[in-house]
Amino acid sequence: MITGPTFEEMLHPQKIAPEIRAKALAARTANPLDPVNLFNITWRDPNNEVYHVVLPKELTGVDANIVVIYGKEFPSGSHKVGAAYSVLLELELFGEVDPNVHTLVWPSTGNYGIGGAWVGGRMGCKSLVVLPAGMSRERFERIESYGASINKTVGSESNVKEIYDETHRLRNSDPNIRILNQFEVMGNYRFHYHVTGNTIVELAAELQAKGVGTGKISAYVSAMGSSGTIAAGDRLKQVWPDHKIVGLEPIQCPTLYNNGYGVHDIQGIGDKHVTWIHNVLNMDAIMCIDDIECKKGLQVFAEEAGRQTLINRYKMDAALVEKLGPLFGISGICNILGAIKTARYYNMGKDDVIVTVATDALDRYHSVMDSMAECYGHLDEAETVGRVESIFKGMRTDWIMPGTPEARERWHNLKYYTWVEQQGKSVEELDAQRDPAWWAEHQQRVQAIDARLAALREADTRRS
Repeated sequence: MITGPTFEEMLHPQKIAPEIRAKALAARTANPLDPVNLFNITWRDPNNEVYHVVLPKELTGVDANIVVIYGKEFPSGSHKVGAAYSVLLELELFGEVDPNVHTLVWPSTGNYGIGGAWVGGRMGCKSLVVLPAGMSRERFERIESYGASINKTVGSESNVKEIYDETHRLRNSDPNIRILNQFEVMGNYRFHYHVTGNTIVELAAELQAKGVGTGKISAYVSAMGSSGTIAAGDRLKQVWPDHKIVGLEPIQCPTLYNNGYGVHDIQGIGDKHVTWIHNVLNMDAIMCIDDIECKKGLQVFAEEAGRQTLINRYKMDAALVEKLGPLFGISGICNILGAIKTARYYNMGKDDVIVTVATDALDRYHSVMDSMAECYGHLDEAETVGRVESIFKGMRTDWIMPGTPEARERWHNLKYYTWVEQQGKSVEELDAQRDPAWWAEHQQRVQAIDARLAALREADTRRS
């Protein structure tokens, strides 16, 4: 039985039945494994305000307003749980998954697998997560704590081909296996287009009421893993046609930037291919960020000496700094650096708002921070100042490729090698994505999915 929210309820949780909303809010901390927590899949807090922070200019060094919406407060600690729920919801609604029969396989480099393990368990399904052996220890611990099994594949973040190979093996081994491939299935895209995108649209007006910006989002910046999160930009560009969608990759694995490849450690992004669900024909630029700068930047927030330097040397508000401390993971710092680079590249000023995302939080990277301290030492004031000045305030405008018509064509054509040659798509299916109507059709399915879930609820009510 499906017990979770519609897309509209994830966007506007105040529309959830009051008694269910109250139970869900009570269960957030009292019983986080209770299925009623599915109704806590939203970007909004118990007061229906968007989880966000406006970064101080003492950190960013730019006049533009950089706003981070953060996923730490979602069930499982990452917004990826929303994508996992949306994918499973659609499959159950249309009869492709039966919890009593099928085993769900969640191909992932971490957060989607964690979200899938959590969602699958709450919706009565048996789950198996496939992810690389080189991911952080905390990822494996979290997946197992939710009752899912794990198949470890060779490599680390950029070894997604090996994940695909394992999912093919599993599919061929058992007719009751169902692969919920975040890189391919459009439920992932729909969650971020509708829920994340419209949340940011509404946030623009809320920010303006607080004196931040003019009610418009000038740019949206997101690193790509599955490329679900960046789908929010498609919605933003419908509202503001001159809006800029900026994608980010690691310098160490610049696939869209120059057909590059390599190993990197911005966990959750840079998966060495162009995903099926990424609307690259709508992207205005690709920018590359150094993985070691992301980890060094995270260390500033992770260590007490770093936070104290932000307060004492840079005069940042102490309460804000303490709030920022646990909010970001490695990819969150990557997105912040990309937002600073975007502000500099487009010469954005005090009236501009750039929105980016912290997908997960520090709690998944304590082991990585321990390794950083072993390698580079713990921070003191001098080292913190050096990192703030060089990594954040000194962010460069190198490694940028504008989204010209020729560049977008190249990005789209790169899908051929993964999806047609390896994953069984047809050339006709690939060519169909060139038409904006293809994407619009998938966006419009949100209403049909919500209607189907509403009808199921009504039928359950009549039976009871």
